[in-house]
Amino acid sequence: MKYYAIIVAGGSGNRMQSTVAKQFLLLNEKPVLMHTITAFSRCELNPQILLVINIDQQKYWEELCLKYNFAVPHLIVNGGIQRYHSVKNGLKAIKGKGLVAIHDAVRPLISTELILKSYQMAEKMGNCVVGIKPTDSVRKSLEDGISSALNRDELNLIQTPQTFEIDQLRKAYRAPYRNEFTDDASVAEFAGMNINLIEGERQNIKITYPEDLEIAAIYLRRNKKAI
Repeated sequence: MKYYAIIVAGGSGNRMQSTVAKQFLLLNEKPVLMHTITAFSRCELNPQILLVINIDQQKYWEELCLKYNFAVPHLIVNGGIQRYHSVKNGLKAIKGKGLVAIHDAVRPLISTELILKSYQMAEKMGNCVVGIKPTDSVRKSLEDGISSALNRDELNLIQTPQTFEIDQLRKAYRAPYRNEFTDDASVAEFAGMNINLIEGERQNIKITYPEDLEIAAIYLRRNKKAI
């Protein structure tokens, strides 16, 4: 079995209030994206890593790799207009069959244990998506400011990686882009697939706002102390 990881790095710095794209911001003196790629490189299955990144950011990424002596092998793939198109470009770059994990570049705290579990479940069931249960109460917004309560025990906050048999995902991505395609699971579900969930990790946060970097740094310090 061959294993692949598509790291999607198309984010901007808008919500981070930064002119630098959030995947390039420093986390413990190293760009966020380097933490993410390193996590997958440490998986015992040794997946081939494909970094899908906007063409106008590729030179900057090369400069960062030189500056920080980052030498983890990875293949550069041109990003698309939407996340959907970026993943599709990544899939086109993979030749042959196997399993592919799609992961957000700005989730740098993913553990190698969860990466391995995702591949193992996908190998057994055809796909695997990670998620966590919400701890807050959840309400659905209706019209005119009215809302209704939802049962949080029936809900999951979806993370990445989202891992699939490559042929399955290729077929799903033949569908034209739709606005409701927010992740790979939604594309696969639209194609008629049942999605298999496993428990994710609270620390597998997505770096979106400035305070997320501070939270991520705390997690990293805690993880180092635990080693």
